[in-house]
Amino acid sequence: MLLAFDVGNTNIVLGVFRDSNLIQNWRLETDTNKSADEYGMLINQLFTYENLNINEIEDVIVSTVVPSVLYTLQHLSRKYFNRRAIVIGPGIKTGIIIKYDNPKQVGADRIVNAVAAYAKYGGPLVLVDFGTATTFCAVTENSEYLGGTIAPGIKIASDALFEKTSKLPKVELEKPGRVICRNTIESMQSGLVYGHMGMVDFIVKKMKKELKEYSSTGKEPIVVATGGLSNLINSGIDSIDYVDRLLTLEGLEIIYSKNKDRWK
Repeated sequence: MLLAFDVGNTNIVLGVFRDSNLIQNWRLETDTNKSADEYGMLINQLFTYENLNINEIEDVIVSTVVPSVLYTLQHLSRKYFNRRAIVIGPGIKTGIIIKYDNPKQVGADRIVNAVAAYAKYGGPLVLVDFGTATTFCAVTENSEYLGGTIAPGIKIASDALFEKTSKLPKVELEKPGRVICRNTIESMQSGLVYGHMGMVDFIVKKMKKELKEYSSTGKEPIVVATGGLSNLINSGIDSIDYVDRLLTLEGLEIIYSKNKDRWK
């Protein structure tokens, strides 16, 4: 079995694959203070609860945008699985041609998403990842990763309103059903959720237009969304074609298959 870690600033999503099939996944809070032993015991409990044998793990692969957690997971992999973790970074085969000015600056999760989406849907693609930040990525029909846009995530915006104002409360992220709201909580929900929807629609529309410059076929880009809040935003707009919340884990398995023989 393969154990895959997708480490974000807010959450760690981990999944277990058997014969390329995702058989279980979990979402944990990212905690830079947790030790390898603490994560190890937690994972052991999750495996036990799902009747999975932790001793069947043959390899570990990690994608992270939190450098301080990487060492912890590398130590975890060596101690608990006796494996050197495969880490998404320079030198890893992905099948994606990175056209970024400095490829080392591209977040590992953005490349992993591109790998999975291209394998599942083909290209050209617009990828929207609703994480701590909301990221937009463009991939051509020839599997070229061009770059994209990074915007504050909806949770960051919500926290900023609460922390930087004297009277505004923390609110649940849900649609109030209207934009002419008669109380503060619904007014904030409207601005946060519908404002984010408007941003997504505008950037996707503009990105699809720019992608045409790189197309020889004129094929319409497919828009794929992932991340924890993808369903919430997708429910109010028409610009997203597919919601695929486990896209990053699937991308990790694809990249593992491309690289596993190099690590034996």
